[in-house]
Amino acid sequence: MSAETDAVKTVAGLMALAARTAPKAVGLDSLAIEVVGRKEQEIIAGEMIRIAKETGMDFFRTNGEQILASDALVLIGIAGQNPIGLNCGGCGYATCNEMAQACEKTKPQKTDYAGPNCVFKVTDLGIAVGSAAKTASIHNADNRIMYSAGVAAMKLGIIKGCSIVYGIPLKASGQNIYFTTAIEH
Repeated sequence: MSAETDAVKTVAGLMALAARTAPKAVGLDSLAIEVVGRKEQEIIAGEMIRIAKETGMDFFRTNGEQILASDALVLIGIAGQNPIGLNCGGCGYATCNEMAQACEKTKPQKTDYAGPNCVFKVTDLGIAVGSAAKTASIHNADNRIMYSAGVAAMKLGIIKGCSIVYGIPLKASGQNIYFTTAIEH
């Protein structure tokens, strides 16, 4: 393993820390955070490629190939269907109880993400994911937030109890593999 790859693994741990300690709207932590190993990373990438073939959404394949080429993968999810009792209506329901009842009606899940979700928890997830990506950027680790990696991880049961998950792959290389541009000479 190279010094750069070792450094990326350290950055992944710092990203998990940044996500965990990110501000929460009402002070409740409903996050699930995993830094997955190489074997799980390959399994997730394989599932992404399978989803691409099944659905025709080719970005799942492209993202899966990028995950295979990555040095690390951080998964961040939220248990967004557990109401917090504020009855704010942000989820589209008048009360948290109504949202919880609606969640029960959508089981088993037939979509990539389960809904409805508590608006506070989804906001917390966004803040955590942003904090993690910024931490990677501060340490010069190429990264990209991927919905597709989170979907595959959920389908595989690698990260449990979440209604929404994102994946953030990391790579140390001379060119950012997540945002490529061709320059003609």
